[in-house]
Amino acid sequence: MKPVICYPNSTLPAPDLALYRKARATAELVDEITIPPRDARCFIVPAGQFFRIKSVDGPQVGDLNLWHDNNLTEHFYSGKTRALHGSHISTGARMWSRFPALRPMATVVEDTLDWYGIDPFGGAVHDVIGTRCDPYTNALLSGGQYHHCCHSNLTRALADHTGLSLREAEAHIHDVLNVFMCTGFTRDTGQYFMKASPVRPGDYIEFFAEIPLLGALSACPGGDCAAEHSSDTAACYPLLVQVFKPDPASLGNWQPPPKNGYDQSHGA
Repeated sequence: MKPVICYPNSTLPAPDLALYRKARATAELVDEITIPPRDARCFIVPAGQFFRIKSVDGPQVGDLNLWHDNNLTEHFYSGKTRALHGSHISTGARMWSRFPALRPMATVVEDTLDWYGIDPFGGAVHDVIGTRCDPYTNALLSGGQYHHCCHSNLTRALADHTGLSLREAEAHIHDVLNVFMCTGFTRDTGQYFMKASPVRPGDYIEFFAEIPLLGALSACPGGDCAAEHSSDTAACYPLLVQVFKPDPASLGNWQPPPKNGYDQSHGA
């Protein structure tokens, strides 16, 4: 039997990339945040602005979390983004928020690695299939106590930004967009794999913030993840987050997307 796409996306509201690019052309750089190797930082992007994640010194992947800036319970939903756009995202795809909002949080407007496509191993870039490297799985598989996994880095960054305790902050860390990471599934066993990222200094992925965003980005301790992703020996490099503010008039009648229209009064 032929496969059937579970969630045909032809009826999704299409982003107006032409409008976004016109606004981006005259946007002003208003903030820069350097993400140190094996660490994470938070950043703010108001609705209607752009943010760019850029490779600066060497091949490096990053793990991205997004929340509504005023409501941590509305956060990025990698599983539904994967269901709607596929296992890896690039230009024109959107990062969707969790239930009950289920609305676009950010739209990819530019990706210098979109040329990579899908390689002969089934690998592609910017995945929404990996969960993030974490100290719990590391302890399970190796018995080690490693404190710079992306999960740990994101937890500390959110705690530092919000004033939450580490335990409180950890509850808000969620599955990520693996920025620049080259991944896929093996054809014989169906296991999640990673391989050396094609990212090089100057490469970037850029987003339009559809709603007010609080972001957290971890520069993965695996560097380009060619061999491992929880390591103090892999070559690691910083990442750069840049925020750009367009002239509001350049966005015309654009408005942040409303929350999902499902009526919960009829019963979930």
